[in-house]
Amino acid sequence: MEYEVVKLLKQSEKSTVHLVRKRNEGQLFIRKELKGKHPVYASLQTFTHPYLPRLYEVILADDSTTVVEEYIEGSAVGGFELSNRQFLNIVKELCGVLDFLHKKGIIHRDIKPSNILYAKDSHIRLIDFDAARMPKEDLEQDTIQLGTRGYAPPEQYGFSQTDERADIYAMGITMEKLLGENARKPHYKKIISKCTNLDPNKRYQSVKQVENAFSHTRYAVLGVVLAAFVAGVVLVWNVVPEQSIQQETVQTGDSNLTVLPAPSDPHWDGETGIALWGNVPQSGEGSEVHYKWRLYRCDTPEPPNLNRSEWGNESDMRGSIDDESFFDLNLSCEFWDNGYYYFAVCAVGDGITYADSPYVLSDAFEYKGEDAPRLPAPKDLTWIMRKDTEMDSRLYFASFSNWDDYDDKDSFQVFVYDENGEYIMSNIVSKENMLEKDWPGIRIRGEFVNEPGKSYRFAIQITSSHPNDFRASPEVYPWPVKETHLSPWLRN
Repeated sequence: MEYEVVKLLKQSEKSTVHLVRKRNEGQLFIRKELKGKHPVYASLQTFTHPYLPRLYEVILADDSTTVVEEYIEGSAVGGFELSNRQFLNIVKELCGVLDFLHKKGIIHRDIKPSNILYAKDSHIRLIDFDAARMPKEDLEQDTIQLGTRGYAPPEQYGFSQTDERADIYAMGITMEKLLGENARKPHYKKIISKCTNLDPNKRYQSVKQVENAFSHTRYAVLGVVLAAFVAGVVLVWNVVPEQSIQQETVQTGDSNLTVLPAPSDPHWDGETGIALWGNVPQSGEGSEVHYKWRLYRCDTPEPPNLNRSEWGNESDMRGSIDDESFFDLNLSCEFWDNGYYYFAVCAVGDGITYADSPYVLSDAFEYKGEDAPRLPAPKDLTWIMRKDTEMDSRLYFASFSNWDDYDDKDSFQVFVYDENGEYIMSNIVSKENMLEKDWPGIRIRGEFVNEPGKSYRFAIQITSSHPNDFRASPEVYPWPVKETHLSPWLRN
């Protein structure tokens, strides 16, 4: 097929890139002429993915490769300021396309902002596979060192053969660049630090784990039912997958929605680190209420400006609260440095009748437990099954032996993983309510752990109700988790 050159886009010793169009036609394409043989493009031509450009022609010669691919109108993600929602969506889509590629055996090896286009349809396209490769079992290191300095991990410079963890390293550097000052927020900083560990074995081991880490931070729990109990009343929380963290004006047709009342009397429950606010029954959907919260840290008791964006953490959850007047949440595990902590909370509308309420701010909690000892880890983890005679089904519990080491108001959170280390679900409940329910451990819903042929294990973290005296027990999320903190396998 004959093309005419519209514009030279890039030229280097290794490649020449032109904007071209078919002769006598208006459709635009990108034509790349690369030195050397790049068989990865021939493989990519056989794949289809919404976040990859379509390849129309791939011509492989002994010393050159010519590629004609889709022209995508848009901008590199590093070229403009991103909202928090845009950033999280970019992370999700980048994880999705990299997971697709990695399952095909393709390592990109040059993840950076300029290779991620934000197209006119508000979705990304991952471009430039010039440095990409497919791992070979008989090689101990890469034969050709390619990539961009500052984004490529140590193993990409010949220390060992690269695998998908090289892309995870570069993704961490990319996220840090895109976040700017926000990269210093504790929940982002922790994820980025794990992505960019110099030891590949200490990074996330798959992009699915990276995606889960962001999702868990964003929503508190992902794809699960999270059960907490307040004064003997059951709370059930779960994720709203596509809700925006940012508050927006919502309209349906020509009519404005009714703005929900803000939660009343947001305050801390003494020295427990438990946040309380008035329930808004109209929030959420059906029988479930729905809230967003943000956590702020200040050096002085002076309240933060609610309009600023420098909150330290945020999350999004639902709850079934049975007409109770107050909703509670233990936030002590979210504290990082000593200081004064405030939380802001808003009620979330259903998007049909109600719009989100304004955020309202709590009083201050003075945290002094940065150097406090950790609560002991749960011991002798074991699975316990009971027969549910009413539902004719099996009940699963995550149990442990050292209950007496914890206060009645301490919270017990279980994290369930499969045999690949993938996060499955999470549940949380206080000790006093496990005792009231006569439960032998933390309830795990059977539909998450009963898939035939699959195996599961869990880990438990305890959140202190005396955060100035004790920090939470050792962290068990995200994966990898120390073997000593994991239960035996439940095999189906």
